[in-house]
Amino acid sequence: MAIEYKKSLAVFDDFVGVEDAEALLEWFQKNPKGKVNFTTCTHIHASNLQVLMAVKPPVVAWSKDEDLQLWLEPLLR
Repeated sequence: MAIEYKKSLAVFDDFVGVEDAEALLEWFQKNPKGKVNFTTCTHIHASNLQVLMAVKPPVVAWSKDEDLQLWLEPLLR
């Protein structure tokens, strides 16, 4: 999986595909105060973005990929 789940942090790594969306939603249901880290994320499927837009979690680190950060930041702030 491209998302590593820690106690209160979801760390997105490399390519986060559609198959990760259901687990992401379930994790947020169990961890409503969860935060996200996009540091090493290079792509995120729209299904995961929909989960994130619904939950609006705090972002502790944006992607090093400038294009991805420019796309994500306005949607998740």
